[in-house]
Amino acid sequence: MNNVPPPPLAPPQVRPRTPGRRQRLLHWFRSRSLRSRLTFLSAAAVAVAIALSALACWFIVEKQLYGQVRADLASAPPGMVGRNLTCYDTPEHALERQPISGLPETSGAATRDTQFLALGKGVCLPPTATKAIVTEPKDSAAFTLKPGQSIIREGHYTTGEPALVRLTADPRFTVPVVVMVATSTQPVEESLQGLAILLGSVSVGGILLAAIAGRLVARSALKPVDQLTDAVEHIARTEEVGTTIPVHGDDEIARLSTSFNSMSTALANSRERQTRLIADAGHELRTPLTSLRTNVDLLIRSNDTGRPLPAATKTKLLGNMKAQMQELTVLIGDLLQLSRPDTPKSGPAPTVVALHEIAGRAVERAELRGPGLVFETDTEPWYVRGDAAGLERAVINLLDNAVKYSPPGGTIEVRLRQGVLTVRDHGPGIPPDELQYVFDRFWRSPSSRQLPGSGLGLSIVAQSVREAGGEVTLGPAADGGPGALATVRLPGGPAPE
Repeated sequence: MNNVPPPPLAPPQVRPRTPGRRQRLLHWFRSRSLRSRLTFLSAAAVAVAIALSALACWFIVEKQLYGQVRADLASAPPGMVGRNLTCYDTPEHALERQPISGLPETSGAATRDTQFLALGKGVCLPPTATKAIVTEPKDSAAFTLKPGQSIIREGHYTTGEPALVRLTADPRFTVPVVVMVATSTQPVEESLQGLAILLGSVSVGGILLAAIAGRLVARSALKPVDQLTDAVEHIARTEEVGTTIPVHGDDEIARLSTSFNSMSTALANSRERQTRLIADAGHELRTPLTSLRTNVDLLIRSNDTGRPLPAATKTKLLGNMKAQMQELTVLIGDLLQLSRPDTPKSGPAPTVVALHEIAGRAVERAELRGPGLVFETDTEPWYVRGDAAGLERAVINLLDNAVKYSPPGGTIEVRLRQGVLTVRDHGPGIPPDELQYVFDRFWRSPSSRQLPGSGLGLSIVAQSVREAGGEVTLGPAADGGPGALATVRLPGGPAPE
């Protein structure tokens, strides 16, 4: 025989699982509009409340009505019969008048619907009876009652009419006899049916009114949401940030509207700052680029015409180009620093850094830029949590600003005590009307626009200090002397912990 491998088994067919009724209902509900869902939920809630109330009302009324019938039946006097009482084998045959035998004579008048159940004699009716009573269940347990003891059972007449039947053991006869006194419950059933129709009609009407009221309430409640949606769609369509909507009250919708207005205003301000930053950066970049292009054109023209520039002129020209390139490098670095969002999470993870060491390194670099200046340094250990590179650049910018405005041979005082870093120069100072602008981007004092710089140094200082959780101020010297005083306050402690 050839060893032929069996064919591979086909993978089992996996039938796509069809969504059940619950999933289809959820999908349908979620696909509706918010107004429709609110209307449906309000109508459903009212429908459940009305249905529960109607059922409770119906059961309470039913219990009271049947309780009253049972109480009346229990307090009814025992049935009395006349002479020559005739008995029949079953209640149904009782209407056919098929006598079996007679009972001993007694006297009295029958009250209510009364019949007798005699042991071994069948059902016994008064002579004037037109209908018999049938109890449920049909058994002889009633003959176990003690004389005078009664029980109430449900039953009906042979005409089909429902009834409640009281069975009482009667000792007046020579054989065991149970007296059956019945009261028709047909009026109670009719009353309950009428009440059910009335409650059903009221429930249906209440549900319809609830749906209409829910629709109106949803439309009124969602009107601010519609306004908010229109505003968002307008911004998405036209890109016009800054659009706001009116706010009424202090509820959740008002809070949502207020938050949207704040967000829209923040977006408008952000776009305005971005536009202003781009415009200011373009303006600042234009000057060194124009100077570089002019110098390059001059060098190219001199080479093309065959008339080289004098060596001194060429050296000076190349020095100017180098200075312009350095200015461009510093400006681009400042722009990259300021392009970061003003949030602590935008930069590197904060670490514990020694602020006194940062101040020492910054002073060493500042001494190289101002060789003729005197630096008086007095720093105490202070540790802060923040970005070491950003804080060092902030301190360097403060010292560069002091070096720039210090007179030849002037003194720059650097102090660090209890987390307060102060840098004071003895230059011309800052006019009081210009103090509010010193930390704005690209702002430069009219008296210092001829000096090198881009107007971004103090903006970087403010951003770096703010990211570290501190604050910075710039103002006149505390002793009233010449110069400006920069103060930086940073939270921390004298130990790394």
